[in-house]
Amino acid sequence: MKIIKLHNSQKSLIKKASNNNREAQEQLFKQHSPKMLGVCRQYLKDLHHAEDLLLQGFFKVFKNLHTFKHEGSFEGWIRRIMVNTCISYLRKKNVIDLSDEDYVFNDAATESLENTSVEDIQKLIDQLPEGYKMVFNLYAIEGYKHSEIAEQLGISESTSKSQLFKARKQLQQNYIKMNTVVHEDK
Repeated sequence: MKIIKLHNSQKSLIKKASNNNREAQEQLFKQHSPKMLGVCRQYLKDLHHAEDLLLQGFFKVFKNLHTFKHEGSFEGWIRRIMVNTCISYLRKKNVIDLSDEDYVFNDAATESLENTSVEDIQKLIDQLPEGYKMVFNLYAIEGYKHSEIAEQLGISESTSKSQLFKARKQLQQNYIKMNTVVHEDK
């Protein structure tokens, strides 16, 4: 029995797609679009806008596929393009307010979210102002460091930390409100 490595087939598929093979591009899109739509959705409340940015992001992926060096994760490479596409869109719309006023940073632990659904958590994140939401997503979900966030968004590290602190604080307050309403309904 001959064993074919999955990695080589992924490399082959990427190579074909970079040569404008539409079937290979479609296959890559089908493999990665569900997860990448989730990435776009983290930054945008409206599913339709998230879908539009997903398509714009994949256009960039296929346009720049020849630059992928097969060093590191292909999914991570696509993810970075999607995040950058979302950030660019939000910047153009001028919906991001990233100020460092009232800076205080605190590592206080957030309440347990074990019994909270993913949909409810996403609703809580969607309630954040765009600046808070973007820094929160980049830090807590994408795993960026404050120095990377600062560089990417053109802000100081202290502003990034401040935005994260404020996002966490607002998430806690909204979580408490949500649970108070749920418990009052019972």
